[in-house]
Amino acid sequence: MTDFDPARLASMDAKEFTKLVKSTPDSTINEVMQSDLRGPILDEAFGRMPSLFRPEKAGSTSAVIHWNITGRPDGGTDTYEIVIDNGTCQVTSTPEREPRLTLTLAPLDFVKVISGSANPMMMFMTGKLKAKGDLGLAANIANLFDIPKG
Repeated sequence: MTDFDPARLASMDAKEFTKLVKSTPDSTINEVMQSDLRGPILDEAFGRMPSLFRPEKAGSTSAVIHWNITGRPDGGTDTYEIVIDNGTCQVTSTPEREPRLTLTLAPLDFVKVISGSANPMMMFMTGKLKAKGDLGLAANIANLFDIPKG
């Protein structure tokens, strides 16, 4: 169906993923994110975040961040929790803590943000990315992760 097969994504590095996103029509990404591949793709994307985390940039940052990815086929939202503390980054798909920051965006916009193919600040200003809570932390997230520049 698509190159967005989770098995293929698992062996792809960040730069390859960026190229894939840039070369894939938005309509195809939307279609994939409405299919049964959505969960495995989100799990793969969030599962990589600890390895992309840059503790040297985090300093003494201690934060819980919830990512809400809207537009699930059943109309719901997938929420992932990132906990940054003591130079570490942990991710779970079962949020348990009160977030310091909550980010909400559509699946296509999420894929574009994590691939470096979209400017999160511009998406925030145009309402495609909603941030609730610590906006200073929101502005600094891109510095905390080694995200390729699309």
